[in-house]
Amino acid sequence: MYNNNNSSAPSSSSSSEAGDARSSAFNPCEPLRQPRTSPPVSDCGSGSPVPSNSGHNNSSVADALVKNSKLSAAAAEFIPGGYSSVQDDSYSDGSEGYYAEPSLADFVQDFVSHLNSSPGSFESEIEYITDTLNEWVTTEEILQELVELIYVQSTSIPNFAYTGARLCNHLSRHIRLSPANKNFRNLLLQRCQTEYNQRNQAVKGDPETKKKFHSYVLFLGELYLNLELKSRKGTPGRADVLLGALKELLITLFSHPDDPNLMCAVKLLKLSGSILDDAWKENGQSDMDELVKKIEEILLDAKCSRDVRQMLLKLVELRSSNWGRVHTAAVSSDATPDNDPNYFMNEPTFYTVDGTPFTAADPEYSEKYQEILDREDYFPDAYEENGNESLCGDEDEMDPEIEEAFEKFCMESDARRKK
Repeated sequence: MYNNNNSSAPSSSSSSEAGDARSSAFNPCEPLRQPRTSPPVSDCGSGSPVPSNSGHNNSSVADALVKNSKLSAAAAEFIPGGYSSVQDDSYSDGSEGYYAEPSLADFVQDFVSHLNSSPGSFESEIEYITDTLNEWVTTEEILQELVELIYVQSTSIPNFAYTGARLCNHLSRHIRLSPANKNFRNLLLQRCQTEYNQRNQAVKGDPETKKKFHSYVLFLGELYLNLELKSRKGTPGRADVLLGALKELLITLFSHPDDPNLMCAVKLLKLSGSILDDAWKENGQSDMDELVKKIEEILLDAKCSRDVRQMLLKLVELRSSNWGRVHTAAVSSDATPDNDPNYFMNEPTFYTVDGTPFTAADPEYSEKYQEILDREDYFPDAYEENGNESLCGDEDEMDPEIEEAFEKFCMESDARRKK
């Protein structure tokens, strides 16, 4: 397992098993690292003395090092004897290997890199990640460090905001250490609050400061969509505290309408605009109308680039079309072709004799469909005396073998019914 230099090491069956688990889960082909410094000539790592250079050339010294060393080429990493290390003597050939104790930051960086490159593995890897982190997180200080590490990774790695928000949602419900008012979720929201309080300075800062601020804004949007909280009724819901924060962040961005700030606002509204709009409407608020009004004012007055202006126009158009969503269908019992645009969506398509297609939406549907029924004789009148529908026309036209098989089938059916 993975150990934190500032905390006690989690228990495990063997060091080698932990190393294998880590490599197979995230980086099976990691190359060997070079030692941090050259090992001292007087110590080969096993505690055996090495002959000095006196009276010998460099070649003999090297030969002596190789002859007396018990280190294995199979070791994941080699560290000089003077450094703090963990000794693993579980190799089958009896040789000794040394590997460094990884830190919590190393582990977080490893699994974040893995999830970012293979987001589809989230479901299969998340339990292992959570179990390992639960062994790490034994104090409030380590929990705080974990929150900071994941926040930094989620706001600094391109395209990781969505996966980072999913990760935060899972860990907020499964990290076992949960002190009062200092559980994972509360610490995460406090970290986001710190950035939120600096929004007025960040929005007009230098390009690098703005870039970090915009990453934070988009991560907060993902967090609102993915972080689940239990309501008083016990049903999962979204964090309402983020709803007001996102509105204020959008107002801050629109209050400084340069291209980077406007592009960030557009991305946030494309990401979460429909959900924000629905939430505000449920609360009887017209916040989205206020934001759209600000966008229209920017389009009239602000000196933004043509591309950004076009993005804003498309955003206003998207909102006017209910964020691209199809109008909610009427209740099935009340649905009609006039009030439900999806009324004929799942109806089949038919073809007339001359190959002209038509559906139930066609005004002449009834007449055309009746012509098909008459032509194909879909509802024949002939029935057998035993009540079975005749599917083969007149019995006289049956092939003798088919007729014999049919009679045998009828006899067997009658016998089964009598039993």
